[in-house]
Amino acid sequence: MQLKNLVNDYYLSFDFKNLREETKKQYQYFLGVMLNTKIEDKALYKCDYTKLSTRYAKTAYNIWCEKGVPMANHIMSVTRVIFNHGIREELCTINPFASVRKRVSERRKVVWTKEDVQKFLDTAYSDFNTRNLGLIGHMAYAWCQRLGDMRLLEWSTIDFDKQTVHIEQSKRKADVYLPIENDLFEMLQQQNQDFGFQKYVAPRPKAIKGVYRPYSLHKLPAFARKLMQQAGLSDELRLSDLRRTGTTEMVDAGVGIGQIMSVTGHSNPNSVKPYMKNTLISANFALTERKKHSTSITNADKESV
Repeated sequence: MQLKNLVNDYYLSFDFKNLREETKKQYQYFLGVMLNTKIEDKALYKCDYTKLSTRYAKTAYNIWCEKGVPMANHIMSVTRVIFNHGIREELCTINPFASVRKRVSERRKVVWTKEDVQKFLDTAYSDFNTRNLGLIGHMAYAWCQRLGDMRLLEWSTIDFDKQTVHIEQSKRKADVYLPIENDLFEMLQQQNQDFGFQKYVAPRPKAIKGVYRPYSLHKLPAFARKLMQQAGLSDELRLSDLRRTGTTEMVDAGVGIGQIMSVTGHSNPNSVKPYMKNTLISANFALTERKKHSTSITNADKESV
């Protein structure tokens, strides 16, 4: 009745086998963290899953929150899947995590400066071993895309003749077609010469048993943190901020919501609005345009007299 046995039973199920390979890896990672969580010096994998209480589940969730609320919510979501599987298979009768309320993480607002971005790229591109990591960040920033999609981007998505990229977003299932700016295009051309023989645009630079693999979603932040420290960047910054940074720059440039959505893949304007709050450049742009409009009307009235 140990919890690890319930997890192993789920791994043998059709539900698990029908998941995408990348999703399977994510589930295995989160479940690994869950099983090795210790409460009162006892790892969860040793616990009798038929006797776990909601109080015990809340304690586990609070421990996970120490790793960050988003991480804790991912772990609990996957753990709920495991217990729901157990209920369907009549291996247990309750899901102790079902009534545990998830915390809401505060929306992150950090953006990089132009200088931050340039320092990061200069440092990453100066070393072959970090170039691919830099390219993932470069693409996320230039195209305002998620790191998860950029690390898995394949050469088949890039049209070198038209200088465009076609991205099928994994989260929103949106199809995004984007032009490639010249500086990034030049880097991609060089990258294609060095890594075009395999399918990933920016895999880990060293093959494992002859196979080039993408960066793991969960190990990517650690690799990025080391590189960012080498670049002398603030510990407050995260590589995942680059999508937000690029989107905020479009807002500051006065780009309309519709055009921004065509780049980011958002289907709901409300998802874009958080990027539009309290940016001094955007406010200054709006007020300057209003003044220009008022002045043009006044001048037109004078000319008509």
